[in-house]
Amino acid sequence: MIGSTPEPRPGRVYIRPVTEADRHEFLQLMRNSQHLHHPWITPPLTDAAFTGYLTRTRRDDHEGLLICHKADDAITGVININNIVRGSFLSASLGYYAGAAFAGQGLMREGLELVKNYAFYTLGLHRLEANIQPENHRSLALVKQCGFECEGLSPAFLYIDGEWRDHERWTAVHRRTHLRP
Repeated sequence: MIGSTPEPRPGRVYIRPVTEADRHEFLQLMRNSQHLHHPWITPPLTDAAFTGYLTRTRRDDHEGLLICHKADDAITGVININNIVRGSFLSASLGYYAGAAFAGQGLMREGLELVKNYAFYTLGLHRLEANIQPENHRSLALVKQCGFECEGLSPAFLYIDGEWRDHERWTAVHRRTHLRP
């Protein structure tokens, strides 16, 4: 454990790593949520894409975390910690998407708070970055609610839905009194 983890707040969700056993539920949720995700992100929608996703989550520079409802263990969303860099940088980027049936209920906010704690206190990261298209108002509201700060605009940052798209760069930084990379 990198540092003492703050006491968890009672909530409606928990996070856990994605596994092979999640294939059917995950794919069904993502297929039913395409209208919510487009044009912001394209999550795995096929068996082959899910297999590739699982392979990435097994690398040491990527974490695939499911947000699950405590009441029935249903997958409500996904938050990925991507491109984890250790050493003196201790940074990663986030990707996330909710299941359409659970959108607007605050479950992603609860999940993102859990992921921030996991990234800072378990993985020992110093910085998390979320890159969001300026027109994606729901995603911008989510990171604002979770204490991320806007650092600026990255023009033509990611190739999504057939074109290079601008993204706002939002970060959360763990303010330690000392650094231990």
